[in-house]
Amino acid sequence: MFARSVRTPCCNTNVRSCEEISRVLALCDRGLNDCEVSRRTGVPRTTVRGWRSGAAPARQLAAARSCPVCGHPAHAFERHCSAPYAYLLGLYLGDGCLSAHPRGVYKLRITLDARYEGILDECAAAMRAVVPSSRPGRVRSVGCFEVTSYSKQWHCLFPQHGPGRKHEREIVLAPWQRIVARTQTKARLRGLIHSDGSRHLNTVHSAAGKSYAYPRYEFSNRSADIRRIFTDACDRLGIAWRVMNTYDISVARRDSIARLDAFVGPKR
Repeated sequence: MFARSVRTPCCNTNVRSCEEISRVLALCDRGLNDCEVSRRTGVPRTTVRGWRSGAAPARQLAAARSCPVCGHPAHAFERHCSAPYAYLLGLYLGDGCLSAHPRGVYKLRITLDARYEGILDECAAAMRAVVPSSRPGRVRSVGCFEVTSYSKQWHCLFPQHGPGRKHEREIVLAPWQRIVARTQTKARLRGLIHSDGSRHLNTVHSAAGKSYAYPRYEFSNRSADIRRIFTDACDRLGIAWRVMNTYDISVARRDSIARLDAFVGPKR
């Protein structure tokens, strides 16, 4: 009697980690064929073919396709290279914060001056555009509104979140956010000015007793990193700026004011 041979499936995913599955699927999503994916990862070609067709265990496949931080489907961060996200990023860096809630949910809170209804509406619209599943709300406080939105995704979309105040820790844009910063510079700058900036008339009195006024933009933030994000955006758009004091940046040249007025203007 000969022992019956038992064929072992090539696609034995039980011994494979979620990290391996995730790497293989990422390469497949980039358009690489099974042979090339196998060569780069060391996973057998037949196993790669099975995973591509969905043969991986459902739990492992879901984990490989989901974000390890919030559990949502893997973020397509390139989708957030948009004006609404760039604007919301500017608001968040200025007057925003995240707070943890039960079951991994985070509340995004942007505190804005109650006088500017247009900015409040624009902030809420940006929140809806970035995370459509979450409905923004408003909470009235003294002289201001807190525009809020709840989602597990906010922690991933604003990796600058951390313990302590922003000016007491390093603020660095993630690689995908730097792409947003380059492609949506105007929206980012608009958000920064709507949160921590202003446009006003500056009056100058001369020694001869005459006075004149001219428009000026100012941006104020205690974080050197956030001020640098602001000035980098100005440099990218050819907007001249100067340091006024420890925390304040001024834009006062006529041509630079005209450039900012084209997409920012007075707060409303």
